[in-house]
Parts: sequence; structure tokens; C-alpha cells
Amino acid sequence: MIAVNFSDEDRWKKYNNFSPLIDIFKKFHPINDEIESRINQHTFPVSYKKNKYLVSPLDRNKFLFLIVKGVVRGFIKDGDNEITTWIAKENEVVGTIRNLWVESESEEYLQALEDVDLIAIPHVLSEYLYENFTEANIIGRKMMEIYYRSAEERAYLCRISSAEKRYKRFLDSFPDLINRVSLKYIASFLAIRLETLSRIRSKI
Repeated sequence: MIAVNFSDEDRWKKYNNFSPLIDIFKKFHPINDEIESRINQHTFPVSYKKNKYLVSPLDRNKFLFLIVKGVVRGFIKDGDNEITTWIAKENEVVGTIRNLWVESESEEYLQALEDVDLIAIPHVLSEYLYENFTEANIIGRKMMEIYYRSAEERAYLCRISSAEKRYKRFLDSFPDLINRVSLKYIASFLAIRLETLSRIRSKI
């Protein structure tokens, strides 16, 4: 359940009076005034403290989130073990991928690894923009290309047989995360034991 922390009058006051999602969209394609108005009206800011869950399997999937500040991870559980499937930071859009745009339960968790500020993007808004504006479809396609490439990189990384090579690849692909994310989550992401990761780090 998302706790909304704004009134309609001042929801965007700290963001120069408009949703940060607008700037993200404009990086991919110009948008018209009606799209801007609907984004301002239907998206909203939310914040979570470090270690809190944005989404858990108990929640219905109603939103994507633009990360304005902080780091978020996605993970699933295998018994008592947590398997980190992705880690994201500022200016990335995250959500429960396995039931994307479907209001249903998911086995995924989204967890704040730092105090985070986010913009919640209702699925109903995304669907409306796609159905009514060509620009939204162009933006959606370009954003999806980026996230598909990121998913492909994660899939490749997890298939590298050497734990040391996986870690080196992580450093190349995600250099700005190494000092922001706990080693236990990086080890989980790389599918190696924490002790193994510590030995690799001391070696290289």
C-alpha cells in the first residue's frame, strides 16, 4: 500500500512545479501540453526509508516507479534465500516485471537500498498515453530498448562461469553501484557466496 505524501496543491513544489517524469520523457521525444498535464495530474511523489519494501507479493501491481534519488533492488525468494535479480538507481524506471501492466500478485519484492524518492506512475496512465498519443509509443519503445539491453546484460553476466569474471563484468557494467550497495546484495546478484566475493575483492 503506497502512502501518498502530498496535497494536490503542492505535490510538485520541490520539483519546480512539475513531475520529473516529464524531463525523462523529453529526453526521448518531444511531448505536447496535454501529455504534460496528464503526467502532472496522475503521477505523484513517494518516499521510502532504507530497507523498506516498495512492493511485496502481498501488493497488487498498480505502478511503475521513476527513481529520483536512491537505489532500489528487485528480488525473489527461494525458500529462505533471497535472489537479487536487478539493482537500479536514479533516472531509471522500475517495477514488478513478471506482471507488468497487469494488476495481479507477483512473487517479486522491490526494496529500497538507500532512502529513496520516487515518482509513482499508475499503469492506467501508461495505458491511456499509449492508446491516445503516438509520442508516448515512441518514448515507450525507446525506453524499452534500454531496459531490454540492460536485461540482456544481466542475463549474460549470470552465465559467465568464473565468479571473478562475473565480478569484473559487474564493475565494468555497473561501476557507480559498487560503493552504494551492500556486498551481500551484489553477491546475491552475481550468484556467488559473500565469502567468495570478499576473496575476489581482496585479490583484485
